[in-house]
Amino acid sequence: MPQDSRVRCPWCVSGNDLYIHYHDTEWGVPAYDDQTQFEFLILEGAQAGLSWSTILNKREGYREAFAGFDAEKIARFGMRDVARLLANPGIVRNKLKVAAAITNAQKFLELQEAEGFAAHMWSFVGGKPIDHALQTHKNVPATSKESDALSKDLKKRGFKFVGSTIIYAHMQATGMVNDHRTDCFRYRECVKLGAASTKASGKASARGSRG
Repeated sequence: MPQDSRVRCPWCVSGNDLYIHYHDTEWGVPAYDDQTQFEFLILEGAQAGLSWSTILNKREGYREAFAGFDAEKIARFGMRDVARLLANPGIVRNKLKVAAAITNAQKFLELQEAEGFAAHMWSFVGGKPIDHALQTHKNVPATSKESDALSKDLKKRGFKFVGSTIIYAHMQATGMVNDHRTDCFRYRECVKLGAASTKASGKASARGSRG
């Protein structure tokens, strides 16, 4: 339970301190960098069919087992690494999910080299967060037209465990959509972070075009 009186999104308040800290510091923060996007790609894929709290509790186990979320190292994992991972109680020991993480690292590197992974992801929301200005979480969608399109694109590129529901959760986590409830103290903070990130991203693009 929270240790202060600030209003939060209802989904987090019954969780442990790790869950609340994640809501208060990460969830909905716009991530324009490839590394953060890749970490959540791995974690969200691992969540499929499980609770997010399960994955958060295993996050450090994933960080250790998957080479600090280093895509280049993960992409080179072989049969011995797979066997090691499937024997590791610190992660979700699912053969399909482990294989998907390795495949996704390989596909991530291909897309990163071609145009930048984060830049590609953000292109599906016009380069800035979608603000749903939610009054309640009763009607939060599980998918959206944007997650449908992004999911279809990633599947076509060979990514695994990237269904629209998983991708929408990814978009929420990385601030591509702001689904904090409007009375949550983090809602306004994430709006400001989104505006600042969009402005900084625009300046960087302008510099790049002049270069």
